[in-house]
Amino acid sequence: MPAPAVAVAIAQFAPSADSVANAQQIDRMADVAADRGAKLVVFPEYSSYFVDPFDQTLARHAQDVDGPFVAALHQSAQRTGAVIVAGLIETASNPGKVRNAVVAVGPDGVLAVYRKLHLYDAFGHRESDWVEAGEIAPPQTFEVGGLRWGLMTCYDLRFPEVARTLADAGVEGIVVPAAWVRGPLKEFQWQTLLAARAIENTVFVAAADHPPPLGVGASVLLDPQGVAIAGVGTGTDVAVGYVDPDAVDRVRRVNPALRLRRFEVIPRA
Repeated sequence: MPAPAVAVAIAQFAPSADSVANAQQIDRMADVAADRGAKLVVFPEYSSYFVDPFDQTLARHAQDVDGPFVAALHQSAQRTGAVIVAGLIETASNPGKVRNAVVAVGPDGVLAVYRKLHLYDAFGHRESDWVEAGEIAPPQTFEVGGLRWGLMTCYDLRFPEVARTLADAGVEGIVVPAAWVRGPLKEFQWQTLLAARAIENTVFVAAADHPPPLGVGASVLLDPQGVAIAGVGTGTDVAVGYVDPDAVDRVRRVNPALRLRRFEVIPRA
């Protein structure tokens, strides 16, 4: 008998410099997603706190994983029964910086924590001035609806090795919280890179961005062939799509690219 479809939600909103208000917005949007059956709800990068441009307030508003923001996510997950993924400004070892983290929180607590590996030092931005890069660590994964999902963040999309290490860890889906900054061709690049990561790894991809004017929006849920299942345009909204757990196996039988490849990913010194 085929496995039942799993509802996955992407929740697009613009985090502010008010962590409590951000948690309340996440709570409201999680309710909307859960009312539509979602078992996984994906929110953007920097969901706990965001200012543009970055300044010293980032470090002052950083929290530990056991802090109040994640506790609020846990309460939302307990009430809705869904796993919630959101960006967290985490306390860093360097007191002047923060970690750009993503947490996956279920009804029973924290399931996975990922610290962004590739900082956004591009297109005139210097994320590394404020953020401490994550250490290379085992892939961060969790299960929802019989599928294994892995975490990555925003600029990591431009480094296909990150998604490939998740595929090697056995994921069938990749979650991508982002703050994909607007600019010439940036929406095209966002859509292209998301589809590429889905196609080359034959996995689902669930990506949530900030809406304009900062981000491009266009949050989306893609199937293992890069086809959009559900999406949001440029507003604050929740989109829910239904993921077929058997789709990955079907696509990989036809296109066994992961099995046929002749190279592995090796960390760079």
